Amino acid sequence: MNFASFYQQSIDDPNTFWADEARRVDWHAPFSKTLDYSRPPFARWFVGGETNLCHNAIDRHLAQRGDQAALITVSTETDTEKTYSFRELHREVSAMAATMQTLGVRRGDRVLIYMPMIAEAVFAMLACARIGAVHSVVFGGFASNSLATRIDDAQPVLIVSADAGSRGGKVVPYKGLLDEAIRLAQHKPAHVLLVDRGLAEMSCMAGRDVDYASARTQHLDAQVPVVWLESNEPSYILYTSGTTGKPKGVQRDVGGYAVALTASMQHVFCGNPGETYFCTSDIGWVVGHSYIVYGPLMAGMATILYEGLPVLPKETPDAGIWWRLVEKYQVTRMFSSPTAIRVLKKHPPEFMSRYDLSSLKSLYLAGEPLDETTSNWISTSLGVPVIDNYWQTESGWPILSIAKGVDDKSTRLGSPGVPLYGYKMHIMNESTGELCRANEKGVVVIEGPLPPGCMQTVYRDDERFVNTYWSNFRTQVYSTFDWGIRDEDGYYFILGRTDDVINVAGHRLGTREIEESISSHANVSEVAVVGVEDKLKGQVAIAFVIPKKAEGIATPEGRQALEAEIMRVVDKQIGAVGRPSRVHFVSLLPKTRSGKLLRRSIQAICEGRDPGDLTTIEDPGSLQQIKAALQS
Repeated sequence: MNFASFYQQSIDDPNTFWADEARRVDWHAPFSKTLDYSRPPFARWFVGGETNLCHNAIDRHLAQRGDQAALITVSTETDTEKTYSFRELHREVSAMAATMQTLGVRRGDRVLIYMPMIAEAVFAMLACARIGAVHSVVFGGFASNSLATRIDDAQPVLIVSADAGSRGGKVVPYKGLLDEAIRLAQHKPAHVLLVDRGLAEMSCMAGRDVDYASARTQHLDAQVPVVWLESNEPSYILYTSGTTGKPKGVQRDVGGYAVALTASMQHVFCGNPGETYFCTSDIGWVVGHSYIVYGPLMAGMATILYEGLPVLPKETPDAGIWWRLVEKYQVTRMFSSPTAIRVLKKHPPEFMSRYDLSSLKSLYLAGEPLDETTSNWISTSLGVPVIDNYWQTESGWPILSIAKGVDDKSTRLGSPGVPLYGYKMHIMNESTGELCRANEKGVVVIEGPLPPGCMQTVYRDDERFVNTYWSNFRTQVYSTFDWGIRDEDGYYFILGRTDDVINVAGHRLGTREIEESISSHANVSEVAVVGVEDKLKGQVAIAFVIPKKAEGIATPEGRQALEAEIMRVVDKQIGAVGRPSRVHFVSLLPKTRSGKLLRRSIQAICEGRDPGDLTTIEDPGSLQQIKAALQS
C-alpha cells in the first residue's frame, strides 16, 4: 500500500483504521467502541478497553526478550554507564512502584517528577504507569516559582526528586529549589522521595522526605501487579507554556497514546525489536516522554538515556560523544534537534569520522524548523536519510513527517513533510477562516477528531481546552498556532508562531511568563518580550524594558548592571532556559491606541523586516526607540 491510500483510509474510515492499529497493543479487556466523538471536540478512543503503558513497555517483552537490553543510561557528567535488561528494568520499576504504594500513592493520584536524566526518573514514570498513578514530569531546568505553579495545579500526593543534576560539569542542586517551590506552593505533598547521587548536600524534613536507596532495598523483590486502566483514563500531565503566563497541563490518555506510539515506531521511525534507539531530548519534554521512554520500549527496543552535553567541555572540546554511543550500542535510529546538529557542525569532522556509524539507518530531527544547510551537512556526513518531523506537546507524536515505514516517499528540503495518518489538516486564512490555496500563507489547523495519542483536554480545565485550541475560527478546528504554507504536492512548510510562544532550541517558552518574571523586578515599569530568529537556537528571547527610574540606566555601566539583575530574576523564577539573550531599555513601547502591545512589529524590527501596517500605532517614536536600542 502506498502512503496516499494508507493516509486516505485513516481519514475516510478512522474506526476501521485505528482498530487495526490497536492490534499492536496488549489489551486486558477489549474495547467496545473505537471512537466516541459524541461531544466534540473531546475524542474518546478505544472506549471500554483496558490496557497499561508499563505492561506494554516491559511485561509483554519478558518472555521473548527478558535478557535483552532495554534501558541504557549514560552520564558524561558522572562518567557512568549502565545497561538494564527488560527483566532488570521490570525489577527496578516494581521496587519503585511498591515504594510509591507504601507512601500512599493510589490509582488516579498525581506524582510530580523533578529529576535529572538518571535511571530512577524512568523507573518513576513507568512505576506511575504500572499502578495507575498520573505522572507530571517537570523539566529539571525550571526554577522554584515555575515548579510551584505546577505543584499547585497538579496537586501531587508525592514528589520524586534528587539531590542534584549536572550540566557541563556544573552541579545544579535540585533539593533546595524543590524545598523553596514547596514553600511557595499552596499545595503541600505528603511525601518527597529522594535519590541521593552524592553531588550536593541536602537537608531532609523528617516525616516528609524519604531516601529512595533505603526504600529500594526494602522493596527490591516486590511483586507489583499491573493496574489495568480504561483506555481514556489519564496517563500523565505535561505542562506547556501558555499565552496567559499560566502553564497549561496537557492531559494524555492511556490506550490512545499506547496505540499511537506503537504505530509511529513502525510507520514513522521504522524501529524493530532488539535494535537500539537514541533520542537526545530530555524527559521533561514531550519528545522524551514519547521517544526516550514509552515508544522505544513498547517497540521492544533498547533506549539510551543520556545526561550530558553534545560537546564535552574539555581542554579540547569533544564533539564525538554521541557518535561513540552510536558505535558502542549499535544505534539504528537517532532522534535529535536542528540546534544540536548546528552545535556539532562547528567542530572538526574527525569527531564523527573516527567512529563506525554503519549501524545507523536514519536520523530524525524536530523541535524547530530544519534549515537546508544543516540538513545537507548532517545527511552527507552520516550518509543516512535525515527525516524532519513536526509536532507539539499537545499531539504527543508527529503531525507532519515522511512515513518511511509505509512507503519511501521523498523528503523535501525546508518541509517537515506531509500530514501523517489520522491528521486531517488545512491551511486557513487567519482573518476570513477560508481555506488557503497552494503556497498561500495561513494558520495550520486540524479537523476534529484528533487522532489517538493527542491531548484529551487541559488538566482540570475543559473550558480552557475549548477556548484555547478550538475557538479561533468560525468552524471548530484545532489551531496549532503555527503559520504555514502547503505546496502543490501537499508538502507543508512551517513559518513560525501566530501567538506569543517562542521556540528556543526546541524548548517552548511563553513570552508572557518571561514578561511576568521580569516585571517583578523593582525597577521595571513595563516590558515586552519577543522571540527573534537565531541561526543556532532557532529563536531567542529579547526583552525591551521601561525602567521606573531612568537615572539608573544613564550610563553603560548602569544599563549592564540592571540587565544582569533582570536576568538573575528570570534565572531564579523560571530558570536559565527562560533567560532572555538581551535586555534593552526604552522609554516607550509600541502600542495601538487601545493599548495592545505590538509584539509582531517589535519582532519584525529585531529581525530586520518590515514592521507592517502601523496606522494604528499610538506613538511612532516608540519604534525608533526599539531600533536605537538594538543599534546601541
